[in-house]
Amino acid sequence: MARTLHRARGNPRLGLLLALATALLWGFLSIALRLLLLDGMDAFTITWYRLTAAALLLGTFQVWRGRLPALGDLRGEGWGLLAIALGGLVGNYVLFVVALDYVPPATAQLVIQLAPILFLLGGLVIFGESFSRWQWLGLAVLIAGLLLFFNQRLANLVRLSGTEAIGVAIVVVAAVVWTAYALAQKQLLMTLSSVNILLLIYVGATVLLLPVASPGQIADLSGLGLGLLAFGVFNTLAAYGCFAEALEHWEASRVSAVISLTPLITILVVYAMLALWPAADVGEKLDGLGIAGSVLIVAGSMMTALGRGSRDAEPVALD
Repeated sequence: MARTLHRARGNPRLGLLLALATALLWGFLSIALRLLLLDGMDAFTITWYRLTAAALLLGTFQVWRGRLPALGDLRGEGWGLLAIALGGLVGNYVLFVVALDYVPPATAQLVIQLAPILFLLGGLVIFGESFSRWQWLGLAVLIAGLLLFFNQRLANLVRLSGTEAIGVAIVVVAAVVWTAYALAQKQLLMTLSSVNILLLIYVGATVLLLPVASPGQIADLSGLGLGLLAFGVFNTLAAYGCFAEALEHWEASRVSAVISLTPLITILVVYAMLALWPAADVGEKLDGLGIAGSVLIVAGSMMTALGRGSRDAEPVALD
């Protein structure tokens, strides 16, 4: 029996703004999580607090609006997609934070760029989205920019050893499971609103992570640590809310191109922090090739996201 896949609809300009907001929020996140780990909280507990607080806040908001999810609408396939989205997002959250114990934020952001690239390919293959030649050129420029941007770290990644190898491998897995989450969420938009999909994921994650979390660790956090944890909660709600809504208004391939700006934002934040706080354990500065790469990343992302594509493909029917 054929089924119709989700198609982007709405305001493309709003989709662009929402995707940019997602990139900005994620650009700050890895640094905040790194500092929170240094303050003594483990990856499972950080993730549990972020998702539990998000579930409570978002759930309260939906009760106030009278728009809680109608679980009866999910049926068999819907529950399967929700399970994939839940496992993918929780896995991504935990694995990315674990990796920050082994590699600095900038290196983690380099490797996690596998996620939007895999999501882009998923949008093309699964959802029948299309790219013009100009957009393919933009994607090539973006990838070249990433290679230049992280040239200081690429040599180290080729000679992986010890803890760095472990950290990179963990981030690769985090990218793969995030792609599964993002593609599952996009199809779930046929049944549930983006807000209710996230609410169900957050509630499920709260239950799933409780046995391995240590909520009492919050008592040992410094004032800075408490602020970083609060930012992590806000980031959970704001970034994924913007990301989910962007998928409603824009194609998955174009959203993925814009969020590839995330490592550029992370490096800019690292520069600012090292200037204001030289002792901060957040990474290192770029050389000239890295700066040139940042320009290519911006140019490539904009070419891919804003280039005029061919006529949207018809909805794909799968047997």
